[in-house]
Amino acid sequence: MTDDRKFLRLRVIAPLLILLFAIFLLPGASLYYSYSGGKSCTKCHEIWQPYRDWHESAHRNIACSECHGDVLTLDAGFHLKNIRQLAAHLRGKIPEQVRLKTDDVLQIEKRCAKCHREEYASWSAGPHSATYAKIFLSSDHNQKTLLMDDCFRCHSMHFQGSIRDLVTPVNKQGPWRLIDSRLADQPAIPCLTCHQLHRHGDPLSRPQTKPDDAGPHEEIARPSLALFDRREQDYVSLDRLPLPQMYEGTRLVKISPDQRQALCYQCHAPEANAQIGSGDDRTPIGVHEGLSCFACHEKHGQTTRASCSTCHPQLSNCGINVETMDTTFKSVKSPHNVHAVKCIDCHTKGVPKRKAGL
Repeated sequence: MTDDRKFLRLRVIAPLLILLFAIFLLPGASLYYSYSGGKSCTKCHEIWQPYRDWHESAHRNIACSECHGDVLTLDAGFHLKNIRQLAAHLRGKIPEQVRLKTDDVLQIEKRCAKCHREEYASWSAGPHSATYAKIFLSSDHNQKTLLMDDCFRCHSMHFQGSIRDLVTPVNKQGPWRLIDSRLADQPAIPCLTCHQLHRHGDPLSRPQTKPDDAGPHEEIARPSLALFDRREQDYVSLDRLPLPQMYEGTRLVKISPDQRQALCYQCHAPEANAQIGSGDDRTPIGVHEGLSCFACHEKHGQTTRASCSTCHPQLSNCGINVETMDTTFKSVKSPHNVHAVKCIDCHTKGVPKRKAGL
């Protein structure tokens, strides 16, 4: 065999060997993590607590690999990360706590769609699926308010780093850009913002009560509802989130006891004076005082199209179709915000008496 043929064979065989090595090596660490359903990782280190939480959670019937990936995951980066983690553990470099990284959160968010298709589709079409680019590169916002780390309190809570690690320049002049351009189209408020996968609770099942007496026993909120607190790097469950006391001047405003609103108030919050409409507050007053956010806003998509007709008959007390009234439901340019509209806002000369038959 000539030297040229030997060299040619080496050039063909060597890449094939490297390719075969990569094919079998890359999933190797992933196989180590998943071959026993996660138990292999719980015997001696920090995965034990998340594993135990998962065993007591509403997702305990869902295998770890369904959310975190497995040997068949078609993402070389996923397997390389597992190899690095395995190598670090073999060297004794064990982290004190397990934290999901930005990429992990975004990958899990996509896997939520496999089971929660309707919810995911609704969320994807709604305002809470806003991207990093829309939130952090908004000229209207950035020219008025300087970007700061406190932005992460509600947006991109799982991002690793400070605002200077995400956006440049940090000023009011711009133009602004994301340091990691790959994040531009990624959601800034992913599923794990409001849902804790390992939250203790029972899996969703068919109710045992009869249809005629099910109402008082039906579940209002799933146990996974919780707020991810970036500062503590942990979740605060829904039952531990407070409902605020809201004021219109000195008057204490009546708010709905719907505990799910406590999650909304964490971001749609008033200023420190707790005044209605301050900050990003949307607490309803006027004709809608006392209603829950979810009386008008659908859970994941936040659509409000059916909100009026759900509660109102076709005509209001004054005989006018409520959907045609001059409010922000009809037009966002209306001076009458539907969250605060009062009868007197339109009936400036006095509220007419209720028409007979209505």
